[in-house]
Amino acid sequence: MPPSPTPLGPGREPADRTPGTAPDASPGAALDDTDLAAARTALAQGRWQTVRSLLARTRDDWDRRGHRITVLALEPYAAAWSHEWLLVDPGCIDATVLLALARVRRALRGEEDPEAARGACREAAALAPADPTPWLGLLMLESGGGADTVRVFEEIRARHREHHHAHHLMVARLAERRAAAGPDPLHEVYEFAAWAAEQAPADSPLAILPIVAHAERYRALAAHGLAPADPADAPHWRDHRARDVMKAAFDWWLEWEHEGHPRRLIDLNYLAHAKVCEGRPAEAAALFHRIGDHVTPQPWSYPDRDPYAAFRAARDGALGRGSTG
Repeated sequence: MPPSPTPLGPGREPADRTPGTAPDASPGAALDDTDLAAARTALAQGRWQTVRSLLARTRDDWDRRGHRITVLALEPYAAAWSHEWLLVDPGCIDATVLLALARVRRALRGEEDPEAARGACREAAALAPADPTPWLGLLMLESGGGADTVRVFEEIRARHREHHHAHHLMVARLAERRAAAGPDPLHEVYEFAAWAAEQAPADSPLAILPIVAHAERYRALAAHGLAPADPADAPHWRDHRARDVMKAAFDWWLEWEHEGHPRRLIDLNYLAHAKVCEGRPAEAAALFHRIGDHVTPQPWSYPDRDPYAAFRAARDGALGRGSTG
């Protein structure tokens, strides 16, 4: 962690729309992972065997495993089907981890006691000590912030130093600190994001994290009425520091984009959003071409917008065509 990893402020994330989590409960949460989309459809029909095969193939590709399990856990009956899987294969690590994350999702929807979900994550972590995914579930539950949030994040980094989803979650939580005090160009969320990007290898997608920090800080400020309702009107996208961050992130994308990274489209949505807010439509257009129809609710929903309408309007504006509605 960077200097001064102090306790975080309270979070107010809605169920399954938590900043930094998997995009939402729609089929599009799988992004461009067609195998994941097929497995989720099978799980919805009770065919957990397809999920078993998918996770067996995923093995210890931790970013991909985390993405796949968190998306599968969005399925409303994921916990029930995971229980059935465990009846057939007692002690199965993949089934135990999926069950834990499904219970986390239930807790975030207000359908289960968060402590019970935490217990399921701890059980999964004990069964699979090298796997950061159960700890990711615990981090998703740490919406209140504090020293425990930092501790859980460090457990994830100890297992996978560049864990993409975990870094997004930490940025979302740090961004909420002292939001009521108004804009602060030296806020710790910017420090954390810059530190994480600098610590990572040159080709790491964490290079986009400073962009995520700007979007999440805008969300927190707008929630307190301290930033414009239209993100494109927020000045913090266009100050000197922001311009440097935007240029560095876009340059990184041009040189290093990882087409195979499971969460790259989340990064591209954040980067396209930033370029729209910065007033750089040509650069945004290049990103929209890469994104296609893979819109993610974060950050287009910030502060309280229909993300799909906001995405379409921004894309149509950048591409120089009238809105298709």
